Amino acid sequence: MGGDAEPDDAVLFVGVSLVLGIASRHLLRGTRVPYTVALLVLGVALGSLEYGTQHGLGKLGAGIHIWANINPDLLLAVFLPALLFESSFSMELHQIKRCMAQMVLLAGPGVVISTVLLGAAVKLTFPYNWSWKTSLLLGGLLSATDPVAVVALLKELGASKKLSTIIEGESLMNDGTSIVVYQLFYRMVLGRTFDAGSIIKFLSEVSLGAVALGLAFGIVSILWLGFIFNDTIIEISLTLAVSYIAFFTAQDSLEVSGVLTVMTLGMFYAAFAKTAFKGESQQSLHHFWEMVAYIANTLIFILSGVVIADGVLQNNAHFERHGSSWGFLLLLYVFVQISRLIVVGVLYPLLRHFGYGLDLKEAMILVWSGLRGAVALSLSLSVKRTSDAVQPYLKPEVGAMFVFFTGGIVFLTLIFNGSTTQFLLHMLGMDKLSATKLRILKYTRYEMLNKALEAFGELRDDEELGPADWITVKKYITCLNGLDNEPEHPHDVGDRDDRMHTMNLTDIRVRLLNGDSEVARTVIDESNAEGEEARRFLEDVRVASPQVLQVLKTRQVTYSVLTHLSEYIQNLQKTGLLEEKEMVQLDDDLQTDLKKLQRNPPI
Repeated sequence: MGGDAEPDDAVLFVGVSLVLGIASRHLLRGTRVPYTVALLVLGVALGSLEYGTQHGLGKLGAGIHIWANINPDLLLAVFLPALLFESSFSMELHQIKRCMAQMVLLAGPGVVISTVLLGAAVKLTFPYNWSWKTSLLLGGLLSATDPVAVVALLKELGASKKLSTIIEGESLMNDGTSIVVYQLFYRMVLGRTFDAGSIIKFLSEVSLGAVALGLAFGIVSILWLGFIFNDTIIEISLTLAVSYIAFFTAQDSLEVSGVLTVMTLGMFYAAFAKTAFKGESQQSLHHFWEMVAYIANTLIFILSGVVIADGVLQNNAHFERHGSSWGFLLLLYVFVQISRLIVVGVLYPLLRHFGYGLDLKEAMILVWSGLRGAVALSLSLSVKRTSDAVQPYLKPEVGAMFVFFTGGIVFLTLIFNGSTTQFLLHMLGMDKLSATKLRILKYTRYEMLNKALEAFGELRDDEELGPADWITVKKYITCLNGLDNEPEHPHDVGDRDDRMHTMNLTDIRVRLLNGDSEVARTVIDESNAEGEEARRFLEDVRVASPQVLQVLKTRQVTYSVLTHLSEYIQNLQKTGLLEEKEMVQLDDDLQTDLKKLQRNPPI
């Protein structure tokens, strides 16, 4: 750490990271490059600038040093509980039920096969004279397909719900089981001996104990939620607190898998607690966890890039002596892809049989989307920390190589696999909507046109503002281009409900303002006075500048119609009539129209 480093420099790093995250997400929106890939590259660039120039980034560099030297166990404890809970809580229960067998297959036997394959490949081809235990330790560490990286990628690419659930669920479970396998070989490397019976006992206790603990925390916290009524802040705070306390209890107190504990807790909430949050509470909870996950993702990917740069540049003397390490990193990347291919290939007959099934194209995406991320990197840092403490079983050089190889695999899988997954989806035709979905989208667009005409009809002829120009309004609503004004709908849908809605709102306003109170009378008097003043102003403008008034009216109507349509399709998604991928496609078009209106309004 730099000599002039202050604790608050760590806060500067957080602020800069969030700004970089916002810029990446904004600039890459609509491209095929996931913003998480850009964050990793930015992290590597920041780390390279700081370590390559020997503290050339000043106070930001000091903050980088503070974060790069953070205890890896603390790193996992800070970020993982929130990310794991958000991912598992947002999964759909019926999807989990149907895909559970596939998840367990990939996360159980899949991790074991991957660990053995990678460990054997490292032992037999790498020139470092590592023991079988050390080689298998690296194999177990690299078998963790990281949920943080995978979930972030899938949410951006819009893969099918079935495939997303399998990959996301596998990465969550896989992460937990691979950490358990890693802990087993880590203890063996440090001198403990296990026979076959004790290995089975250890794996069972750590995994099954975690599931039981997650269920226990879920049951207790849901019972507590039953006594809370209409207090969103307490409800959200409880979910956050329980996820962290459950993780800490599992990892430190009971020595079971914290990852599996929080994952079980999140899935239990998804199954039984969603009805405990009603109305605005559920919406607020969703937005809160989405925000927490976004901030944690941004920090953890930039920090991963910094740690990778640190691991390479701080140990460059070693790599100068062993230049072949870079070649062996590329070879290890090939081994990782081959082991993933073998795992999916061996399990494919069962994966195809259970749940929703799995076809060949989906299996190819499953192979290619096996990304590694911050979890594997944090585990490698734990090995390095142990080796630096001069353990007799691990040399410091081994720890440095673990960080180098793991950081390299994280970087390569995110850069190559992460940035090309959408291209592969496109090549396989899996990013296209089915004929049924296209019919639904077409029908939805017709409904949107109806809503637009209806909204325009209500706003077109205003007593004070005068007429608006529908031709100009329609020019700005490009998402409805190509549809006739009088389309033939798949179904006849009346507008009675909308009229009833308007009547109800009018009735409510009348009831409130007709109440016999001083406050109501004051509001009515103020409203009348302001309305009269506005009418006088608009009359003056109408006489002086009638064309200006029409342009302003047209712009106001266009904005109102577009926002009305955006709310309409978001409501369709909330009620399950549209999937998120379809809603995003329609809403992106609307947002583009709104930006166009804002930047180039009618003149």
